[in-house]
Amino acid sequence: MDQAALAPASKPTARYRPVRFWEPNIVVRHGEGGVLYLEQAEPLPPYPERIADMLVHWAERAPERTLYAERAPDGGWRRLTYADALAKARRLGQFLIDRGLSVDAPLAILSGNDLEHALLSLACAYSGIPYAAISPAYSLISTDYARLRDTFQAIRPGLIFACEAKQFAPAIEAVASDTPRLFTRGARGPEEEFARALTTEPTPAVDEAYRSVSGDTIAKFLFTSGSTGSPKAVINTNRMICSNQIMTRETFIYFKDEPPVLLDWAPWHHTAGGNKVFYMPLFNGGTLYIDDGRPTPGEIAKTVRNLKEISPTWYFNVPKGFEALIPHLEADEKVRQNFFKDLKMLWYAGAGMAQHTWDALERIAEETTGERILLATGLGATETAPAALMCTWPQEKAGNVGLPCHGVSLKLVPMDGKLDARVKGPNITPGYWNAPALTADAFDEEGYYRFGDALRFADPDDMTAGFFFDGRTAENFKLDTGTWVSTGALRTQFINHFGEAVRDVAMAGADRPFIAALVFPDYAILARLAGVDAPSEPLALFAHPAVRAHFQEKLRTLAAKSTGSSTLVRRVILVDPPPSLDKGEMTDKGSINQRAILRHRNEWVEEVYSGSDRVIEI
Repeated sequence: MDQAALAPASKPTARYRPVRFWEPNIVVRHGEGGVLYLEQAEPLPPYPERIADMLVHWAERAPERTLYAERAPDGGWRRLTYADALAKARRLGQFLIDRGLSVDAPLAILSGNDLEHALLSLACAYSGIPYAAISPAYSLISTDYARLRDTFQAIRPGLIFACEAKQFAPAIEAVASDTPRLFTRGARGPEEEFARALTTEPTPAVDEAYRSVSGDTIAKFLFTSGSTGSPKAVINTNRMICSNQIMTRETFIYFKDEPPVLLDWAPWHHTAGGNKVFYMPLFNGGTLYIDDGRPTPGEIAKTVRNLKEISPTWYFNVPKGFEALIPHLEADEKVRQNFFKDLKMLWYAGAGMAQHTWDALERIAEETTGERILLATGLGATETAPAALMCTWPQEKAGNVGLPCHGVSLKLVPMDGKLDARVKGPNITPGYWNAPALTADAFDEEGYYRFGDALRFADPDDMTAGFFFDGRTAENFKLDTGTWVSTGALRTQFINHFGEAVRDVAMAGADRPFIAALVFPDYAILARLAGVDAPSEPLALFAHPAVRAHFQEKLRTLAAKSTGSSTLVRRVILVDPPPSLDKGEMTDKGSINQRAILRHRNEWVEEVYSGSDRVIEI
């Protein structure tokens, strides 16, 4: 193999707020069959062996600094300092040891982000007991509790925690009636009270348990969204999380200059919220304010209220979250000024960002501060803790996922005309809990984790310019002509072109003569197009002449941009009801499962190809 060290790519010259980020220095090796290996020339610096080492460190260095905070009933902020967090983590760690919890009987957390959840997470880290934060939707939205049952069968928890007994008791009784539980409110007796657990006196046993934790000790189980079946329990070790947090610090170098201040709602049962965001303040002496808002019409006002008080230095959201926030940034100067005052970086993940959202954020930042704020993303997975690639240099359009972090080796394997992405590093999972066959399938012959994602060079002549996501290799398909269709890239192009009228889309066409789209629309936007209030019957709205004309014109102009049959969408059909969580059509973070959609909506697929008065075509 030959190799070459490449200097950082050139950057746009627009005025950006001066912030210290990494300067990637990439080494490229060429393997057999066109395989490429990319990694940083500089090694990953040393990292802690245990997550709890950082809690102990900051409790000594900045004991009265706020680690986590949440809204209190009186409207103020309920705060947890580093010193208090360590003291309570030791108490709760002793409680968990006394209850006999272990890797074979871990803690299951069913409710969302709050200080009690945070304390139990830290207690598990300190005492070396794994836990699993499980999507509240599995208990509160699901009607058959099938996914909750699957997660419990995978890990067999020894104790269940939830904030409200009344809310979560039906699900617990349905799937684990004999398992002990702990509640913040509504406990049936003292043995179920979180407050009582906090009175446990620590003994030398809990500190001995802390000293026994190693990099290999399992910190948590994180469940994938189950896009290929039942949710899988991804093993997350202390080494994975510790190394990944140092990778992040070596990328966002300004964290070394100032402890980060975060305001974030991202759920802790996902790797983005539960690993990257949750541990970011802990590893950098910062503060996380738990956002009680959500990027929905009914909840975004809470986020706006919080942004009037908290000035983040690093801000994360999903693209739909930024879309929900933009109108409030435009309408409210106080929110706008406070939001951008100390902000050094905007980070998005979870889905591709539409270009109109990107453009609006850059415009508002410049209008408010006279400077652009870096807007960026990366590539990661639950199996990578999560950061693997990151982009921290200015871009003119959305989508560049950057270059491998320090300590990560990126392998690109030619496959069906694309580059299949795989990674190796200390942040990669050892596998799936009690699932050796799934674990074996996840890694290639060299031990690289297979993302299942394809990447393409941002600039084919400059490997330091980063990469763009080029679709899920598992979702791509062939037309009956043998032409490959890159589903991910096409879905992104379709949503960008159709704009806010389309919430999401599934592409059909495997073994068919052309591509068709099953569209999940935004009903409010459709009603506005039709000039009516949203009717109780969505199909009537779909049939409105103004709605059909809008989609007809958008389909025509999209076709004009097509480069051939692999990108030409000939027909669309508007689909109702929205994707179902229970059927696995939608993940609990709001993205669709393309395969499940096509499988469960087969009658819509058949209709779009056979033709009907509901089909819109070129």
